[in-house]
Amino acid sequence: MSGQLKEVRNRIQSVQNTQQITKAMKMVSAAKLRRATERIIQMRPYANKLNELMSNIASDSGVTIQLAQERPVKNVLIVAVTSDRGLAGGFNSTTIKLAQQTIQERYAAQAQSGNVTVMPVGKKANDAFKKLPYKVIGDYALLFATLDFNHASAAAEWMMNAYKNNEYDRIEIVYSQFKNAATQLFQVERFLPVLKTASGKGKAAVNFIFEPEQDELVNHLIPKILKTQFFKVLLDSNASEHGARMTAMDKATDNAKELLKDLSIKYNRARQAAITTELTEIVSGAAALTGR
Repeated sequence: MSGQLKEVRNRIQSVQNTQQITKAMKMVSAAKLRRATERIIQMRPYANKLNELMSNIASDSGVTIQLAQERPVKNVLIVAVTSDRGLAGGFNSTTIKLAQQTIQERYAAQAQSGNVTVMPVGKKANDAFKKLPYKVIGDYALLFATLDFNHASAAAEWMMNAYKNNEYDRIEIVYSQFKNAATQLFQVERFLPVLKTASGKGKAAVNFIFEPEQDELVNHLIPKILKTQFFKVLLDSNASEHGARMTAMDKATDNAKELLKDLSIKYNRARQAAITTELTEIVSGAAALTGR
């Protein structure tokens, strides 16, 4: 009986230690989430307006944009954006599964021919796709180690050059869009070629006056907008990660609390049983001596 009590005490101590860790991680994630939320909230309106501008310009039949030219999809690049660390609930696994699902449903023929390449951003995606039968480009797997516009621009520049050189005919980004701390919207978003407005039908939805030359200005502006869009994706994913981790650690803390209640009841029952057994032995021994 004493061995059982010791085992329960050890489990209680272990759960209490775990609860302290999850509480601390929740507080750290909450602090990081505040900063990440401020960055994406400030960035999103600007990026959305630029994206709208880019789509409208790309829809103008009078503008020749190499990055907006559609061509038969033979080679595909999937950019899977996860985090560097785990303990974030289903954040990483959902993104990886969505990337795999996108390949299987949209690009099955290209995958069968070995023409699907994955560019993981985040250690979790890099580790996962290295084990899968896809070509992997790991040059930008550690972008979240130094999350800033310059590093994001370098990755976006590489993708644009690869598209211009006909290395890929379609580039898709799989990531999590931040909504709030408890909700992440997992998205598959086309990066290249540039999407045109649905209502454009060959003409821009807005008439633009270009100064200086139209082609020169547009072909200089589009890459800058694409770099901004990719940086927004990273900020969205970063905020989603911290929100998912804070929620996961909050649930883990609550679960530890419930487990401690159950273990306390189990410990008290075992202790009462031990006391009852000892009293019974004492009474039985006293009765035996009295009878003697």
